[in-house]
Amino acid sequence: MLNIPLKHYLLFSLSVLYFSGANAQKVLTIKDAEATALANYASIKAKANQLNAAKTYLTETKTEYLPDVNLSAQQDYGTINGQNGPLYGYRGLSVASSGPAFATQNWNASFGALYLANVNWDFFTFGKSVEKVKVQKSVVSLDETDLAQEQFQHQVRVASTYLNLLAAQQLTKAQQDNLDRSMDLQKVVIARVKNGLNPGVDSSLANAEVSNARIALTNAEQTEQEQSSQLAQYLGIAPQNFLLDSVFVTKAPVNADQQPSLNPEEHPILRYYRNRIGVSDEQAKYFSTFSYPTFSLFGVYQGRGSGFGSNYATNQSDYNSSYGSGVDPTRLNYLFGVGMIWNITNPFRVHFQVKSQKFTSEQYKNEYDLVGQQLHDQQVLAETRIANALKNYREVPVEVKAATDAYNQKFALYKNGLANIVDFTQALYTLNRAEVDKDIASNNVWQALLYKAAATGDFGIFINNF
Repeated sequence: MLNIPLKHYLLFSLSVLYFSGANAQKVLTIKDAEATALANYASIKAKANQLNAAKTYLTETKTEYLPDVNLSAQQDYGTINGQNGPLYGYRGLSVASSGPAFATQNWNASFGALYLANVNWDFFTFGKSVEKVKVQKSVVSLDETDLAQEQFQHQVRVASTYLNLLAAQQLTKAQQDNLDRSMDLQKVVIARVKNGLNPGVDSSLANAEVSNARIALTNAEQTEQEQSSQLAQYLGIAPQNFLLDSVFVTKAPVNADQQPSLNPEEHPILRYYRNRIGVSDEQAKYFSTFSYPTFSLFGVYQGRGSGFGSNYATNQSDYNSSYGSGVDPTRLNYLFGVGMIWNITNPFRVHFQVKSQKFTSEQYKNEYDLVGQQLHDQQVLAETRIANALKNYREVPVEVKAATDAYNQKFALYKNGLANIVDFTQALYTLNRAEVDKDIASNNVWQALLYKAAATGDFGIFINNF
């Protein structure tokens, strides 16, 4: 026996415990999975940014009622030859040269300047600005419910994939146990065949059973890998091997008959569809305001400077080309008033625009009714699924016990030459089937409860039912 000093032994023991703890994989609980998924999934982030954009645009919409206040200043240099005749400044491609009309062209040039302050306020629009704000508020409400329903649906997706992965892991374990039993049978058969106690065909059947078990194990592992990859995608993390909470395969929910705390109309998906109708209705009201005129207040204060003198029309020498004389405002003007603008043909166009929007609202109502009916039918089906899953959960222990007893009996009989290999492989298959049923019986109850949570919109009846 090695003589190890006590302190060295203690240090060695502590290091073993430390590295064992460091290498131990942490169990991913379903609540941790949900929190990670809601924080990382790109679709939810996109919906959140869409909501932020709608809220920001709402703030901008509220400011549209403010008056327009424009400040302008320009300083120019050029000639002012005028000409009698009509002129249309198409798209601003003409200059505003104002001066006397001479018989011949001259190139006298000086500086000029224009300083302008303008205020324009559409102070009464028959509710147009108010309705536009209401439309944007309804859009914000729609985006809020869109984010909520996306979060809810993703919670359901994550929980479903979590349960599927856990079931796949249990099935892999069951197939591994089946392979181990098949290999044990193979050893017994080979030994008995070598001793001449059984015909050689038994070893072929045993080998086939082992190969079949290996194939079943490989298929189970493939399913587990697919579910693991799907869960990692929903969590927004890199693919990895997950250690999941075994509570979903060891016991049923505390209260599988728990009723939802939400009213059916408050289902996140129904709220989203209902808000679509609200947005469309508000848009119809907003469009209707386009039929009415707009009343505006306006005011202008203007200063203008020019290097051309007041006698320039009779004395073409009366101008100064210096910069200072041209940009100094020497004439000031102001103007204010009230205006009204109304396109009298708008009501004819707006009538059909509003009518079209109302048809869109009816379309959204039809889709809302369809989704509501689907969710109601799913609730009814969920109750049936839960009842059937509970029946199987209570029945499976009987199946496992009977299959285990039959397997042990046939194995003992076969080893003693009192049963053939066909009878034994049948017992082996029956036990494997019973173990598979056992591994998924509890999981199926949770899956049925999750289906009910998805149908009722109350995720709490699933996540808080431990």
